[in-house]
Amino acid sequence: MKSDIDFNNYASPFSWRYGSEQMRQIFSEVNKRRTWRKVWVELAKAQSKRGLISKEELADIVKNENKIDIKKSHEIEEEIKHDLMAEIKTYAQQAKIGGGKIHFGATSQDIEDNADAVNFQKALDIIEKSIKDNLILFADKIDKYKDFVCMAYTHLQPAEPTTLGYRFGIYAQDLLTDLDLLNFVRGKVKGKGTKGAVGTYASYFALLGEKVMNMEEEVMAGLGIDAFDAATQVYPRKMDYLMLVLLSSIAQSLYKFAFDLRILQSQGFGELMEPFGKNQVGSSAMPFKRNPIRAEKICSLARYIVSLSKVAWDNAAHSLLERTLDDSASRRLIIPDAFIATDEILNTTKTILEGLVVNETNIKRNLELYGPFAAIEPVLISAVQKGANRQEFHEILRNHALEAYERINLNGKNPLFDNLLSDKNIAKYLNGKEIAKHLDFTKHIGLAPKISAQISQKVRKAAL
Repeated sequence: MKSDIDFNNYASPFSWRYGSEQMRQIFSEVNKRRTWRKVWVELAKAQSKRGLISKEELADIVKNENKIDIKKSHEIEEEIKHDLMAEIKTYAQQAKIGGGKIHFGATSQDIEDNADAVNFQKALDIIEKSIKDNLILFADKIDKYKDFVCMAYTHLQPAEPTTLGYRFGIYAQDLLTDLDLLNFVRGKVKGKGTKGAVGTYASYFALLGEKVMNMEEEVMAGLGIDAFDAATQVYPRKMDYLMLVLLSSIAQSLYKFAFDLRILQSQGFGELMEPFGKNQVGSSAMPFKRNPIRAEKICSLARYIVSLSKVAWDNAAHSLLERTLDDSASRRLIIPDAFIATDEILNTTKTILEGLVVNETNIKRNLELYGPFAAIEPVLISAVQKGANRQEFHEILRNHALEAYERINLNGKNPLFDNLLSDKNIAKYLNGKEIAKHLDFTKHIGLAPKISAQISQKVRKAAL
């Protein structure tokens, strides 16, 4: 909540402005330490079964598990310059009986990396649900507009007709790919396990021998995650990179949707509009402005997310030998920021889709103005089938198109149909009736409605 933020100091926008409270809490300092303590508790439970910790010590460790004292821990960290050791000391002071056995045999990353993996899975759960929510909203739009003909644009120029549902299907298909990628990446999100200083289990092996593997399995089962088969002092940082690639992919999908929307709600098109609140202010200087701030925010955050994936790449590539610490500071920034930013753009997309305004009048106007050009291709094909020289006929039609564009710019009307019907060179190969059958450009949409329905069905099935 904003009231919890000290605005006298720098506060990241991700701590209050962007992202859901649920996502921010996952990456909060309190939750991080709470999860560290959960790892210590599961480790203590497994060690107690093996006689390394007494029942009384274990009970004391469990009893004090949730007594997070950030202030005390930070005071200790200020002195010793080690955040995890500061938390151990804080925890140990609270657990008077079992405190001396906390972290027994472990190294810092046995705790931190496992805790991170636990929280990453929770964050992925939020992202997955949000993707599915958006997929359902896209599917609703696909079904509603699968037969609604609109103008398609290539190079931002009028091309041929499509359907609005088919266009929504393109966005949904991208997001469906992201959902598939999420399921793949989720399977790669694992903890380090209890492998010790360089990943060899050396400290625990000295205590337990081969049984150390069974202890690790129990700890990880208690945490609800799997462990990598092999690790160094840390889990493979490629995992971080894969997560950032996933989040970047989601950002790319929503960037395209948002950028297209920014274009389509500009006054030159006027076909779609993101929701605009009754009391919303578009500009401090120009009261008439209706700026697409939601779509612009998505694009802005998406650019930031993709930049973070390069840092994750560097961290993975530069993790020299069994471990270097130069990934630590950046990981504190890039992973929470990427998750919270992705959470924000997914939630913003949802609000856009729920309140999206489809201006059917403007869509029909643009279609009627530019749709006639779609008749040129079938006219060309029919004439060539009747014996016309393809290259010569193409030039004839091109000149008619250019003239029609000039007339549109002059008086807002498209004379293409009349010009084709009155052209004697065209009449040599096609009569008026043959030309006329190609002039209903609303029928020039191919399989768009059928494919739209298929995509909607796939999306709904995946979003269950």
